[in-house]
Amino acid sequence: MVKPVLAAGVTVVLWASAFVGVRAAGLDYTPGALALGRLLAGSVALSLLVALRGGPRLPGRPVLLATMLWGAAWFGAYNLTLNGAERELDAGTTALLVNVAPVLVGVLAGLLLGEGFPPRLMAGLAVSFGGVVIIALTTSDRTGDLAGVLLGLASAVLYAGSATGQKRLLTRTDPLTLTWLGCLTGTVVCLPFAPALARQVQTAPASSTLPVLYLGVFPTAVAFLTWGYALSRVSVGRLAASTYLVPPLVVALSWALLGEVPAPLAFAGGALCLAGVGVATLRRRREPPAAQPVSPSAVTSR
Repeated sequence: MVKPVLAAGVTVVLWASAFVGVRAAGLDYTPGALALGRLLAGSVALSLLVALRGGPRLPGRPVLLATMLWGAAWFGAYNLTLNGAERELDAGTTALLVNVAPVLVGVLAGLLLGEGFPPRLMAGLAVSFGGVVIIALTTSDRTGDLAGVLLGLASAVLYAGSATGQKRLLTRTDPLTLTWLGCLTGTVVCLPFAPALARQVQTAPASSTLPVLYLGVFPTAVAFLTWGYALSRVSVGRLAASTYLVPPLVVALSWALLGEVPAPLAFAGGALCLAGVGVATLRRRREPPAAQPVSPSAVTSR
């Protein structure tokens, strides 16, 4: 379990940094151009990894079509809604909205993947969700912006559905192939924004363009690959619970890098998130079997 835990940790940290990166790049890139630029960089990085492995290992047609649908939803539509949300809301608030998704993932995994609803998982989700609510109430100063809130919630729905579908796909193909094909599909979905990207990359300063490249290589190529690796070895509900660590990290990063100072209660909310993750993901130690009483007959027979 060490490697999946480390992989999930890499994903959480890089996905948290993505919210700050989107805010930085979004100053000069529109949502569509930013999504395409990010996915182009991610596709190049993943293609290099596929080449180093010895070439693609394409699945059969039914799995390939399902993978393309999955990639269009998570890499394409998710990035567009996320970028749109962050044009209206600060990074911390957007992260809080998007990370309602693990609750939806837990429900979908229980309903569709037969993972059930373990009491520890559901209790952990409830505790963490309470932390998310506290952070949302104390860090957001623009929650009245309905468009941003709706786009953030749309991102959460896309994330939940995609993560649940990905678990099924990983039984038919490997994480690198799945991530590579999904990113390529998302890139194709965003190709209509190519003219906007071409214009904006000429006028945007390096302080906005470098985050686009960072988003493509690290939060996209690396983080989605480590997520796929962990998901192939851990239940989707349990792994999704770990992403409750993302909002506290985003709050801290946005405070340090964007000057967004969180309210004191945000730290209490972050502590609740951490506690909930512990409840949901740490398995209870098995009790040693009780010693069997020795019957009198057994003693006298020795």
